[in-house]
Amino acid sequence: MPWVFLWGGIILTIDRALIKGINKFNKNKFTPLLFRGLLAITIGVFMAQPALLYLFNKEIHVQISLDNEQKKKDKLLQQESALASTKKDIQLQKQQWQQQLDNKYKDVSVARNNFIAESDGTGGSKKIGLKDIAQAKQKEYLKLDQEYQLLLGLLQPRITQADSSLNKMESAVEAEQQNFNQLLNDGFLTRIEALNNLIKSNPALQYRYYLLVIILLLIELMPVLSKTILPAGTYDEKVLTREKMEKEIVRQNILHEQSLKELYNKMALEQDTEFLTRFFETAREERSAKMSAQFNNWKEATDHSFDKVWNGFKKDLLTKQEN
Repeated sequence: MPWVFLWGGIILTIDRALIKGINKFNKNKFTPLLFRGLLAITIGVFMAQPALLYLFNKEIHVQISLDNEQKKKDKLLQQESALASTKKDIQLQKQQWQQQLDNKYKDVSVARNNFIAESDGTGGSKKIGLKDIAQAKQKEYLKLDQEYQLLLGLLQPRITQADSSLNKMESAVEAEQQNFNQLLNDGFLTRIEALNNLIKSNPALQYRYYLLVIILLLIELMPVLSKTILPAGTYDEKVLTREKMEKEIVRQNILHEQSLKELYNKMALEQDTEFLTRFFETAREERSAKMSAQFNNWKEATDHSFDKVWNGFKKDLLTKQEN
């Protein structure tokens, strides 16, 4: 179970960071205490469930059995609900066809009984044998029987097909129910669901569940509570003193580095100023000589305007501002 150690390490790291922020010398104690409280509630509620799963394993498996039976019933109801409209139409059509056959068969039975009664002398004419009335009733019976046979040949395949469709639906429902039964298990989520159902219906388990959550919360909050309630000891004083010393050392280092940079910039400015002064003093005479030479060239030339000479001076002799 590597994930257990992983989560344990994560929680321990968070605990160390939050507890470090809680001490007698820190004015902001509420924020880390709030975060640690929320973390404790989350861990307590989450860890209470696996603990209850272990403590009440047998009872939870009984509840799983009950839940699975209810799931089977719900699944069956869903299947029957999905097929209800189609089955109803097929059954209604089948009943109509069967009713037609039954009505026709009743007519045939009445005609046959009338013919038999007339031929054996128990009928209306009281004459034995195939007399005129008996022959007429025989013809009517044979006619109705022929119509019944034709109707039977027409409707019986339809009724058989309807029965086949209904049987296929029942077989499909049964097969899907069997597949669903194979998916039922006692995995973690199933046990959690059974635990929730058991808590809802069992007051004794409810009491122990809340008691276990409170115990886990107290265990999780114990480091924070002890850090907050107990007085500061020599270790806290030592840590505070060392932190102050380290802060002072860091501050002095920053000030030292700042002083060195300021001194460097100051001395660089002085040397650069001296260099630029000497540079312009050295260039003064050369620029004057070059300016005189260009003026002499302008005097001798006849096609150069004053503006053109001035532009040449700006390009060759004047300085540009530093960006």
